[in-house]
Amino acid sequence: MTIDITHAESDDEIAATFDVMQQLRPHLENSQYVSTIRSLMASDGLRLLVLSEQGTVRAVAAYRVMNMLYCGSLIYIDDLVADERVRSRGYGAQLIARLKDEGRTLGCSEVQLISRVTREQAHRFYFREGFGMECFHFRAKLP
Repeated sequence: MTIDITHAESDDEIAATFDVMQQLRPHLENSQYVSTIRSLMASDGLRLLVLSEQGTVRAVAAYRVMNMLYCGSLIYIDDLVADERVRSRGYGAQLIARLKDEGRTLGCSEVQLISRVTREQAHRFYFREGFGMECFHFRAKLP
């Protein structure tokens, strides 16, 4: 089996990630997906890293490179999702490994992400991949 990890850059490549991304973000609408991703790419430097197996998207990571006062340059993962039909096959781990490699190449000091407290299975995965919980993430919704 052939596994490729590439960045989605064309509209067709971005569109091909929709079905997997929607498993994590069910509010997304197919008709607006490519334009939303394109907008985030232009405004915030969002990138899509895609793991495909024999041409079928199996996992996607949306991430950006950021600079913070407290740690310098870092990779921040907005979204990481493996297709629920093929989970536990190492696809997510391969994306994490690639993101860590990219971070080292870019001179980043760390890789970060936020995961909801209810996603216990995801937390076990992140712990296995060398992530630790170091802080609380506070949020206030605005009316």
